[in-house]
Amino acid sequence: MTRPRSLARVIRAVPASDGAGVRLLRSLGQTPGARVDPFLMLDHLSSENPDDYVAGFPSHPHRGFETVTYMLDGHLLHEDHLGNRGHLRSGGVQWMTAGRGVIHSEMPQQERGRMRGFQLWINLPAAEKMKPARYRDLGAEEIPDVALPDGARVRVVAGTLDVAGARAAGPIAGLATEPLFFDVALPANGAFDHPLAAGHSAFVYPYEGALDVAGVALPTHAAGVLEGDGGVAVRANGGAARFLPARRTRSRADPPSDRREPFAPFRRTMPAPRAASCAGRDPGLRPRRLRDPPRRLRARARTAAE
Repeated sequence: MTRPRSLARVIRAVPASDGAGVRLLRSLGQTPGARVDPFLMLDHLSSENPDDYVAGFPSHPHRGFETVTYMLDGHLLHEDHLGNRGHLRSGGVQWMTAGRGVIHSEMPQQERGRMRGFQLWINLPAAEKMKPARYRDLGAEEIPDVALPDGARVRVVAGTLDVAGARAAGPIAGLATEPLFFDVALPANGAFDHPLAAGHSAFVYPYEGALDVAGVALPTHAAGVLEGDGGVAVRANGGAARFLPARRTRSRADPPSDRREPFAPFRRTMPAPRAASCAGRDPGLRPRRLRDPPRRLRARARTAAE
């Protein structure tokens, strides 16, 4: 492998709230300066307290970027104004391209137990921002789970794993932006080295345990932004570790306004009562009302927030 990338920046996750009061940790995107082109935001939800998540994410708009929702534990229902409806369960992934506009909701289908997962927002190149919205739901059984010789395991969501004689392609492929998205579990003091394409942005996020990235410590719940054109080289720091590495082409062709405010034009040009009618400026769209959380769940969320 070429010289590994160095750790250029550490963005520690901070407590945040989104949707109807869902409590989470936010690393990338906590401030405008904490974005790494083309990655706009990384949210990490992990709680066994239903008050932290049960009110969910009622109807809201997106435009001009992609969202990748990776569910470790729990059950969410996705519905959008285009009539799409899908269940996201433990181990599953939803890859949604908002394109020219989508209004959707993501609502928990449980009132107890652990809810744990991630959502990553990825900017689209200017040429793709106004394409029709689309999404793909993937069950846990559709995602390759690869055992490596040293005891590590890798779930391959997007891109191709090619390491230690193991090669596996994820179900998300064929996109012009060449995304890579893995979930890597390392044994105590285990290592993971993987090539990355030159000219692509990349980061790693340890959510269990800590990492050593090219000789520099990266704590739990912190996004480590990688620098250089080599691969990624990490080692579990002191014990077992589990982390997300992600890579994607940079959106250099986008005008600065797109990189800075990828979704603001959609929100700003849509008065609340007419939000659905402006979704994609497409007369073929037929908006419909999406389900908001029951009154008792909204009350519970307000109480928890107080």
